Amino acid sequence: MSQLKKLASQTALYGLSNVGAKLINYLLNPLLSYALVDAAGKAANGNMALLYASITFLNIVFTYGMETAYFRFSAHKEISKQTLFQTSFTSLFVSTLVLSVCLIFCNAPLAQLIGVDKAVFINYAIAIVAVDTIAAIPFAKLRQQEQPLKYAFIKIGGILTTLVLTAWFVLYSPGFCKAHPTNSYAQWIGPLSTTELLLLANLLGSLFTFLFLWKEWSSVRFKIDWTLWKQILSYSLPFLIIGLGGMVNEVIDRIMLGKLVSSDLLISKTTTAIYNFNYKLAIFITLFIQAFKMAAEPFFFNQSKEKEAPLLYAKVMHWFVITLCVAFLFTALFLEVWKFYIGPTYRSGIGVVPILLAANVCLGIYYNLAVWYKVSDNLKYGVIITLVGATITLVLNYIFIPTYGMFACAWTTFICYAVMMVLSFIIGQKHYPIPYAVKKISSYLLLTAVLFFVQVFVAHQLDSLFLKIISGLVAFALFFVYLIKQEQLHWRQLPFLKR
Repeated sequence: MSQLKKLASQTALYGLSNVGAKLINYLLNPLLSYALVDAAGKAANGNMALLYASITFLNIVFTYGMETAYFRFSAHKEISKQTLFQTSFTSLFVSTLVLSVCLIFCNAPLAQLIGVDKAVFINYAIAIVAVDTIAAIPFAKLRQQEQPLKYAFIKIGGILTTLVLTAWFVLYSPGFCKAHPTNSYAQWIGPLSTTELLLLANLLGSLFTFLFLWKEWSSVRFKIDWTLWKQILSYSLPFLIIGLGGMVNEVIDRIMLGKLVSSDLLISKTTTAIYNFNYKLAIFITLFIQAFKMAAEPFFFNQSKEKEAPLLYAKVMHWFVITLCVAFLFTALFLEVWKFYIGPTYRSGIGVVPILLAANVCLGIYYNLAVWYKVSDNLKYGVIITLVGATITLVLNYIFIPTYGMFACAWTTFICYAVMMVLSFIIGQKHYPIPYAVKKISSYLLLTAVLFFVQVFVAHQLDSLFLKIISGLVAFALFFVYLIKQEQLHWRQLPFLKR
């Protein structure tokens, strides 16, 4: 139980950093969805959705599983931490320079492939990815050394910088440029499009983050232990395939939606922006999953040699699913409130949110299940499962987006993650049995679904927002009553309550 308590506290601390950072970042959604409502603004939001989807892909390619490999080899006591850091950092630094130069030379065809208006947008995106990649191993070092507070400070600082600069560029700069056309700042900013300004704010935020990691990377010597590097690469490269497949499942829908939903460029960009804003309403599940991954990855590797590791992994899954159910209900039961998070122009896609929330529950469970192939070095199964998911994503989106638009994207995402979850469980139990409490976990998931559908029915009968909130609170309370009843024998052993 002490190990479970440790994971819970680490998840909470990383959660504070990631939740804080992401919440600040998500403040961009109401800012951009309320401020950019004309045709140019919709186009800019569409461009950003497509570019951020592409940046996510590039992040996987640029890092090629090096973070996970860093944690894996950090657990080997015979390997020098300094040698490991220098080898990993140097490898990423050199590969980032090479990849960046190659992609910048191909910016025009890449812009056409992604569906954005200008090749210069690609240059900004590559610069953002390059800076974030070089910061990856310093951040991994902070996680490995269990310094979540410093991690949080730097992460939140970078996001705050991006938010403030975005607000400055979007809300203040246009008026300033018109009023002072001869000013040097106006002459620099004035010719830039809204999309360029948004990307510039992001790039400056990434640079701020990297500079604040000075202590972690300033003493590094560009030196590679080639024997260690080969071992790291042989372990990390499968994660490149797993990561790319995962990003296909997570973000390719926005790129495909932009290309397949309509031949009209403005309609396709607007639809992509609407879907992207509503996708982010799954915030509380995605934030918790990200926080959990931050804490769990080094934790699982550190515990992998222990005799009781499978039992510990089962307990983690148990409380993880309960938390996912709470996060789902917290969002889905109160959609009538959460919809105000985005501007009226972009609310027509609110119907995809419950589907995407359910998809993210499946994804969170899959991430937890995936521990078996990571700690047992059976990465080939992770590759197979990810490729199955990617195939489902590509095929179903291609077939159904022209007819069903963003709803095709949402249902495809759910089906993909559900299949990956089931496959990982079945294969994992054969190769690395973990005694999950399947019946109890299933009861929580079933109750969550029932409470949601009852709330949907009740809300349809009510006109008052206040009464809809009350009915949602009743459903939310019922879940906790059931939880307390089921866990009463172990309630005092909860990681966050145990003294």
